[in-house]
Amino acid sequence: MENNIKRFDKLLTTDKTALLIIDIQERIIHVINEYELVIENTIKLIKGFKALEVPIFYTEQYPNGLGATEQSIQNELDENEAIQKLSFSCSGAGELFNDLKKKKISQVVVCGVESHVCVQQTVLDLLANDFQVNVAADAVSSRRVIDYDIALSRMKQHGAEVTTTEAILFELLNVYGTEVFKKVSKIIK
Repeated sequence: MENNIKRFDKLLTTDKTALLIIDIQERIIHVINEYELVIENTIKLIKGFKALEVPIFYTEQYPNGLGATEQSIQNELDENEAIQKLSFSCSGAGELFNDLKKKKISQVVVCGVESHVCVQQTVLDLLANDFQVNVAADAVSSRRVIDYDIALSRMKQHGAEVTTTEAILFELLNVYGTEVFKKVSKIIK
């Protein structure tokens, strides 16, 4: 008997997803609303993506002025190197978008700061370039709550999936009871 059960086509899968961490840098992060939560959930995403063996990319906006990536996040990124940029959107971060396409990545999970500037412009540009974008609402933020709220609303209005760190990781896991499930469950707790 044939299985005709369909799954929602925008559910994340490990074979076509990547994590993009945008500009969580030393000299700006501490003025961001709920920055501790952004750091905590970004680290959960990094650990989960590493356990799932899903690619991770991260950017730094003008590091001479804004500093390097926040230290506890950088510690988790071990072999990854920052993609430096001057443009607000990561579309101007060297060959990032082309590299994603070459690796057959079509779903990009986004976290970082600021929601209404670099994150929003990147998300809109990813959407314009036919990527599915999932914004981790609990791992992005801005200095002001109104900027955060309006940015999430605008990104969603234009087609971004707005979700949470835990939902993203469970979506990528897909099934219960595996060794990687046990690893990721410990990360989420």
